Amino acid sequence: MRLLTLGGTEFAGRAVVEAALGRGWEVTVFHRGRHEAPEGVRTLLGDRTAPGGPAALDEAPGEWDVVVDTWSAAPRAVRDTARLLRGRAGRYVYVSSCSVYDWAPPAGYTERAPLVAGARADAGPTDYARDKLGGELAAVDAFGADRSLLVRAGLILGPYENVGRLPWWLNRMARGGPVLAPGPRDLPLQYVDVRDLAEWILGAAERGLSGPYNLMSPQGHTTTGGLLEACAEVTGGPAELRWTAPEVILEAGIEPWTQLPVWTPPGSDLHDALHSADVSRAVAAGLRCRPVAETVADTWTWLRRIGGTAPQRPDRTVKGLDPEVEAEVLAGPGV
Repeated sequence: MRLLTLGGTEFAGRAVVEAALGRGWEVTVFHRGRHEAPEGVRTLLGDRTAPGGPAALDEAPGEWDVVVDTWSAAPRAVRDTARLLRGRAGRYVYVSSCSVYDWAPPAGYTERAPLVAGARADAGPTDYARDKLGGELAAVDAFGADRSLLVRAGLILGPYENVGRLPWWLNRMARGGPVLAPGPRDLPLQYVDVRDLAEWILGAAERGLSGPYNLMSPQGHTTTGGLLEACAEVTGGPAELRWTAPEVILEAGIEPWTQLPVWTPPGSDLHDALHSADVSRAVAAGLRCRPVAETVADTWTWLRRIGGTAPQRPDRTVKGLDPEVEAEVLAGPGV
């Protein structure tokens, strides 16, 4: 198989490239040159947002069986690239997001849930949900519904993470001491290891799948306790998890999902949207999710290898809780 990745040097794109190389695929990576591409690929340099930016794609010889695109900004960049490639590639895989569903999707929502309004394939940058849905529309417009695969990912964790969620928890556990652990301990979580995401994408492309798929672990794959206890164990630090009721955390003004990464209050719209999707379609199409302990351990190994500080995407908010705020809550009543 011949793969073209648009990006391919960071997190999800890099995982796709490494998985494809592991399968013996021929891989081409089109990127801006800000990060080094994995060894063993053909590199094309260009900026999709600049005038003439995709020229390297237009001038490169050959064709591809599949294109994988992880773009997260103005949909018109997807539109222009997909139109350029539609005569030279067999299938277009767009890594989208479960954020494309109209807020707030109910617990158990499927791929048929209503989508956000106002998204356009030719739009400039708007907001994350409409940008992602606009990217979907652009892919389908250029390649048709039968040659486009829309991967609506949820929370993505694993090595190379450049968003700051799991790396923050790992570094917090390594620092040790009492840790504000947001309850309940048995709260179900949904996420996908970036390597499982990559393997599913490649397998789906080989089988010629098309259309939208919610892509994250089945409900109950792990819990808040499972994730945080794995973090505490793998770091080997003297971390002491102090399980704290959601009401105490919210009353302290702590923001779920960002200040306490991954966590969302049980029964909230946020939890239903991020941790309660129906993924039966993806599971039936071959999704397999590794244990949370493996994801955590491999991310910690990678994080230590790069010196403990994870890369941070400039278009994402910084994650984590201020130590003084944490200490104040831990010292209060009810903890």
